[in-house]
Amino acid sequence: MSLDPLAPGTLALAEEFGLSRDEYDLVLEKLGRTPNVTELGIFSVMWSEHCSYKSTRVHLAKFPTKAAHVIYGPGENAGAIDIGEGLAAIFKMESHNHPSFIEPFQGAATGVGGILRDVFTMGARPVAIMNALRFGEPDHPKTRKLVDGVVSGISFYGNCVGVPTVGGETNFDARYNGNILVNVFCLGIADKNKIFTSAAKGANNPVVYVGAKTGRDGIHGATMASAEFVEGEDGLRPTVQVGDPFLEKLLIEACLELMATDAIIGIQDMGAAGLTSSSVEMASKGEAGIELDLDQVPAREEGMTPYEFMLSESQERMLMTLKPGREVEAKRIFEKWGLDAAVIGKTTDTGNLTLKWRGQIVCDIPLGPLADEAPKYERPYVQPLKAIPLTEGEQKRLSADYPGFAASLSSLLSQPDQASKRWIWEQYDRHVQGDTLADSGSDAAIVRLYGSRRALAMTCDVTPRYVEADAYEGGKQAVAEAWRNLSAVGARPLAVTDNLNFGNPQRPEIMGQIVHAIEGMAEACRALAFPVISGNVSLYNETNGQAILPTPAIGGVGIIDNLERRATADALKAGDSLVLIGDTKGHLGQSIYARDLFKLGGAAPRVDLALEKKNGDFVRGLIADGTVRAAHDLSDGGVALAAAEMALGADVGVQLGYQGDLTDAQFLFAEDQARYLIALPSQKIDDLDRRARAAGVEYLIVGEAGGREISYLGASGQREHVNIAELRHTHESWLPTYMKKAG
Repeated sequence: MSLDPLAPGTLALAEEFGLSRDEYDLVLEKLGRTPNVTELGIFSVMWSEHCSYKSTRVHLAKFPTKAAHVIYGPGENAGAIDIGEGLAAIFKMESHNHPSFIEPFQGAATGVGGILRDVFTMGARPVAIMNALRFGEPDHPKTRKLVDGVVSGISFYGNCVGVPTVGGETNFDARYNGNILVNVFCLGIADKNKIFTSAAKGANNPVVYVGAKTGRDGIHGATMASAEFVEGEDGLRPTVQVGDPFLEKLLIEACLELMATDAIIGIQDMGAAGLTSSSVEMASKGEAGIELDLDQVPAREEGMTPYEFMLSESQERMLMTLKPGREVEAKRIFEKWGLDAAVIGKTTDTGNLTLKWRGQIVCDIPLGPLADEAPKYERPYVQPLKAIPLTEGEQKRLSADYPGFAASLSSLLSQPDQASKRWIWEQYDRHVQGDTLADSGSDAAIVRLYGSRRALAMTCDVTPRYVEADAYEGGKQAVAEAWRNLSAVGARPLAVTDNLNFGNPQRPEIMGQIVHAIEGMAEACRALAFPVISGNVSLYNETNGQAILPTPAIGGVGIIDNLERRATADALKAGDSLVLIGDTKGHLGQSIYARDLFKLGGAAPRVDLALEKKNGDFVRGLIADGTVRAAHDLSDGGVALAAAEMALGADVGVQLGYQGDLTDAQFLFAEDQARYLIALPSQKIDDLDRRARAAGVEYLIVGEAGGREISYLGASGQREHVNIAELRHTHESWLPTYMKKAG
């Protein structure tokens, strides 16, 4: 788009930039004049949904964000928690959905680059990456190409920059056909007394640009990410950035070296909205003003205008304010690493964003309207519809037409969502840095704290079909499952980051999903003492009016105080007894058994948060004292899939049995919450019984490990068998076979 940067910014152009008529009128009111094109572009990106959270800010305030161990909650580049021994864990989750649909390789790659910068901007060395991916139905003509491009982009960037990709999740559903989700998580470790923030406090401090040169890539990327798709959006390709992981690695090392000095006052990465958002956020948080000379910005292309400089989203760039006189020191460090470093301006006491170009002032905007005074909406919403519970006839059908243990298990483990994702995670370097103790095969990934006997655990979780069936319960369940996955490895849950992916908030039914999911998440976070310390909102995930499944992804982090006392699903040993912790009522609504084998829905399972806490605390206690080394939370597929995954992970058979009041289908495949499958030597069962009674925890011995088969003895009185080798082939062959298909 070739625009005169000093021409008047008209209403027509404002609407082209994504502003409404009312918002354009508000710009005129705030400025007291007509903005030029550059100023209008700046308003448009800062008031975009992606940067301002204008539809959700009033509701995000419902999250609990404080606790004794929280150092920085929402509002900084990432959240920070005190993990003891003088260390802080710094982490965040963000989306790169729209760019990844347009250009899957670069969209996903730059998503990884951006989340890395959010973390090391605060002085942390990144130690782990995760991702949560949602694709369309496998038969859709775009899906295979999107899977290949996204996975290649993530592996390329993460592997090259040298940070392990340790976990995540991948789902397929027709509702993502026109709008895939690529959510990326990063965790880093910092000295808790040397955490850097973005606030550019004080006047007349040098503003220094570091990293890659600025080009024309990614202009209006934030605006594009705040709008619905329509068919044939090929023209959006220039809004997708291009990343260079090798340059990012140099940027990490250079920034951390400068951070070891006391030269930095404030530092901010240039992510969405590039130089605009970084300069506005730094100055507004520092209660200062900022003046930039755009002629000093390192440029990759000739003839760039102020509009292009300010809206470019070229990657691997940072902005910082330094103590006066420290510029030479900073330049020396960055030049040593082969990076540009240029003084491009100074902080002021004007409270304005002032831009100079070719000797004249081309922008002079008060910071308030761009930051805290940006529009904030209480959009109308309606109570989201809840899925109708399964009828009595449907309930009976799920049990009466039960295909049998072997057939059901084999079928479910070969479905796109449940099939092994080994093809994906084997492309990621999961063990670079040498501290990964558990990765994609575990309920939560585990990364050792270097030089310590402790470790951090992390997980990404949400069940979108539950959220659509009941936004409030589904929101609770997303948090509860993250808490449960951490507990299943023996980690004490500490805090969460979130990534709220929804459709168009201007539709009351979508806004209702957003509000009720947030309220459910907030209740769960309060009940489980699991504060939200960072996050991201991605709205307008729609194509031609068809919204994605509501997907509020949760990234949870916990601490393992003794890494020798941890549990994983693959630690099952022959002779172990399998014990089901928690009460099974046989809830099959929204289960994968009902969905994948019978094409039925039903109501989402209810989440009892007090029960979640009681059962999770109990399981963690068993792991902490060494009683349990093998554990798995129960989620999709219930007891049967949890047992099968433990067996496949450990390469040892399992004999299951049940003779109670539930039907075989209910016992095996129900998705009641607050449940775990644990394994322990049979001689420890009496001790388990004593402790469970004292804690008021329900448990049931459901099987034993050993042999080369997975079997089940149920109501028929006939034991059904499936060979481990055959089941492994079934489980692991779907995705590689799918990706090899032509077209």
